[in-house]
Amino acid sequence: MGDLYIALIHAPVYNKNMETIATSITNLDIHDIARSSTTYGVKRYYIVHPAQAQQELARRIMGYWQEGFGAEYNPNRQEAFARVKLLSELAEVEEEIYQEQGRKPLRIATDARRYPNTLDYATVRAKIEKGEDPMLLLFGTGWGLHKDVMASCDIILEPIYGPGEWNHLSVRSAAAIILDRLRGH
Repeated sequence: MGDLYIALIHAPVYNKNMETIATSITNLDIHDIARSSTTYGVKRYYIVHPAQAQQELARRIMGYWQEGFGAEYNPNRQEAFARVKLLSELAEVEEEIYQEQGRKPLRIATDARRYPNTLDYATVRAKIEKGEDPMLLLFGTGWGLHKDVMASCDIILEPIYGPGEWNHLSVRSAAAIILDRLRGH
């Protein structure tokens, strides 16, 4: 199985009016996606936010569970947070993976909308299992990744559909579903 990385992108993303914004880092996204990443063997979970104040907030949240009472109360959280890294830009994520792997990762975008180069989960799972290239799975916060980020991706995964028309899941729910489809048994 190839190396899979994920990145939670906080900027550039859209708000509900399709304006370009940066969203806030949330406690639940840090915890839940870190735990899903550990469960499904993700090599590293990157949280990408350009604001240092937001990164510092995330460090404080994670620090509580890695040191002192939080670490004693729930030692499993330390293992999950060991995979988390905070960076300012997506380019930094790709450069770090390149330095580690010796090749650039394939970018896989997720979105609630369908695009012309959308692939199904079975096809992407087969690419990951083949293990030829590292894969970087991108999750957008807010109302999704900016169109420029989407256009820069090698692969776009099909949206998650339920039985009805509604498909605006929280990013942590979408991440868990997608990781299960790509890496689960």
